[in-house]
Amino acid sequence: MKESKPLIDRSRYLDRIMPFIGADDVIKVLVGLRRSGKSDMLRLIQQRLLSEGRTPKQFISLNFENYALAKYHDPDVLYPYLMDRIDAIDGKPYIFLDEVQEVRGFEKVVNSLRATTQADVIITGSNSTLLSGELATYLGGRYVQFEIFPFGYAEFRDARQHIHGNDSFDAFVQEGGMPFVATGSWSEESRRTYLTDIYRSVVLRDVVRRHSIRDVALLERIVMFAMQNTGNVLSANAIAAYLKAERIEVSTQTVINYLEYCREAFLLERMNRTDLAGKQVLKTLQKYYVADHGLRNAIIGDGTAQIQGVLENMVAMEGLRRGYTVSVGTVNDKEVDFVFDKGAQRRYVQVTYLIDSDKTAEREFGVFRDVPDNYPKTVVSMDPILRPRDGIEHRRIDEFLLAEDW
Repeated sequence: MKESKPLIDRSRYLDRIMPFIGADDVIKVLVGLRRSGKSDMLRLIQQRLLSEGRTPKQFISLNFENYALAKYHDPDVLYPYLMDRIDAIDGKPYIFLDEVQEVRGFEKVVNSLRATTQADVIITGSNSTLLSGELATYLGGRYVQFEIFPFGYAEFRDARQHIHGNDSFDAFVQEGGMPFVATGSWSEESRRTYLTDIYRSVVLRDVVRRHSIRDVALLERIVMFAMQNTGNVLSANAIAAYLKAERIEVSTQTVINYLEYCREAFLLERMNRTDLAGKQVLKTLQKYYVADHGLRNAIIGDGTAQIQGVLENMVAMEGLRRGYTVSVGTVNDKEVDFVFDKGAQRRYVQVTYLIDSDKTAEREFGVFRDVPDNYPKTVVSMDPILRPRDGIEHRRIDEFLLAEDW
């Protein structure tokens, strides 16, 4: 039996998920990149339920990536098995179905459990289209979805305390936050091998197989280009033109499709641009960030060589991890790196490596003069000495990622 890794507290997710636990007419859906910690979230939910007085006998847990459960990929085998297990439980059943997309026709099974039993059903999947098509039709809005991201810096530090490893910010810059990496002691070569295998799994299993892509090399070129340009404004036209210059013929629509497939698999996150003066979303020139910057480093090389993009990637993903809608702001032909929105809350953030000159300071702080409101504005960098100005705060990026006040 494989030994379980230590569970790291992910209370931000639990605080959002637990209010829905117990509502048997609402399916709980956890989605995210492969190996980002969805299975551990199921264990954390079970731990919380046990602390509230439930018993292990009330839990039915199936991980469909386990080959021993291959026969249950058939819904006609899975459904009667679950019904028999439910009937044998004294008290409320809790059903945990991990990587449920491996089950052919899982939608009918999940919906029937919701409609005909008192079981609380929690499912996970590694593709954002899990709730498209039939399942969304069957459930008719009777579900809640939570995206699970790799560890942020706070979770990375918690993980390292369990193994007495290097929990410094420099280590996080290099290694990223994939849970299995953060909770283990790895050589650089072993870490890179593991992360590269995750990338191959996502590309080959979740993108190539799902969409029957024949030109895998083209897909990888497009993904590599997006990773190498983390933090840069991109367009499908520009990517197609770049590939054409490399003697690779590809249509703009193919580029759009491939980037969208990678978003569906949670490998890439797209940030749209928002016109802060006109308050409208702009349809062209987005930015793409990688679900985990350590994964990016493993694929394209040392993160310190492109530290600006890596730092932006960290801040973008932390905003998503905290439940914000994240976009790129534009105002008077200038760019605000990030606009974080959550309900009535808004925050503007500029990210830079170092403020090493008056010109850099003016670029990072000056853009906020044109922003037509008074929401909080922050410049984050790796400077050892902070120099806030004009009511705009200046924070070290490591402290910002750990802070609770945003």
